[in-house]
Amino acid sequence: MSARQSRVSAMSDFNSTYSENDENKPPEKRLTAFEKLSRDLSNDQKCLKEITLGKRIAFYRIRGQLGTGNFSQVKMGIHALTREKVAIKILDKTKLDQKTQRLLSREISSMEKLHHPNVIRLYEVVETLAKLHMVMEYANGGELFNKISNEGKLPESEAKSVFAQVMAAVQHMHEHQIIHRDLKAENVFYAGTKLIKVGDFGFSTVSRPDQTLNTFCGSPPYAAPELFKDESYYGTYVDIWALGIMLYFMVTGIMPFRAETVGKLKKVILDGYYSIPMYLSEPCQDLIKSVLQQTPIDRLTVGKIIEHKWLENQEFPEALEEYNLNPALDDNGNLKDEEVQARNMLRELGINQDHIKQAHGKESRSCITGTYRIILHRLQKKKLGYYDILEQEQNHSSQNGNSGTKSTNSKNGKSKLCTIL
Repeated sequence: MSARQSRVSAMSDFNSTYSENDENKPPEKRLTAFEKLSRDLSNDQKCLKEITLGKRIAFYRIRGQLGTGNFSQVKMGIHALTREKVAIKILDKTKLDQKTQRLLSREISSMEKLHHPNVIRLYEVVETLAKLHMVMEYANGGELFNKISNEGKLPESEAKSVFAQVMAAVQHMHEHQIIHRDLKAENVFYAGTKLIKVGDFGFSTVSRPDQTLNTFCGSPPYAAPELFKDESYYGTYVDIWALGIMLYFMVTGIMPFRAETVGKLKKVILDGYYSIPMYLSEPCQDLIKSVLQQTPIDRLTVGKIIEHKWLENQEFPEALEEYNLNPALDDNGNLKDEEVQARNMLRELGINQDHIKQAHGKESRSCITGTYRIILHRLQKKKLGYYDILEQEQNHSSQNGNSGTKSTNSKNGKSKLCTIL
């Protein structure tokens, strides 16, 4: 297959639908944004060159690199129609074995099911012959791990807010029977000074509360004792243990279990001995002790952690409305306000009801769905006041002479939320 045929194949879900006969093509000035983009992706030499060089994929222009993983690299992208910044996780399919392919499939499936302010959102999946691209929410605040490593432990007042948001995210996951299996400070991200996102679902799986698992996943310093015993385990308890390790790290700046090798770390964790600094408040100490229990069933449940005295008066954000291209009617049989607005914005871009129907059933593997999700998520964040919060932070930063980050314009809805996976 030629390079051009590959490009055409990669864009088949919109090229075949929106190609036009030359004799019927309207003048340039009458093309909608969607029509112009679709035409350029098929015929414009600059666009085709960018695709060949890996600087563009489908509706996204690819920019600088954000991070790398064992099987992937993450780059920043810009959605050509909405101008929304996104994070694009790029995987080379030729290097993925069957196990990794299964994990990738689970990662996509898990992210499809989650709709929460504190969970990184999946917008679209774009697949070519050689690569798979996961287009996700983009944030520039960095990892919780790096913040603590560079600045030291968090004050308890700040740690409470961060941990409450993480707990809200994990509760949402478990309600959907999704076990993260890699909860750690490296997978918690700042989308603003006070806005937290949990990401990287590469080891996630679906598991009922009464169902056992047997695959060792995650980072050894966060691994529960039962993972080292070559026994089956319950996923929720493993996530809860990891939350206890994360909390300890947040408020002390160090890990409760430390060793030079994985073998020695295993022994330390199985022995179960660790010390809690006396400078921590009694409720904080009690919560750590109540979570880091050797016996899984003795650990506090997610619900009990949320109700714990240490987290009194903290906000636990609720799940967002699920978004899809199928009408989600309210009790009166009408579309919800955000969905009406999102569809109006799609029409302004030139995406009509016929286009939406053709995207039905493709879920994230449709450029129409991706555009819709980006627009709707932007509206949801605006409704929750996230843009106002971010704008206040930017203004405060500017007043203090810190111009290292560009300000966010809440009026035009441009987001600076992101993830580095």
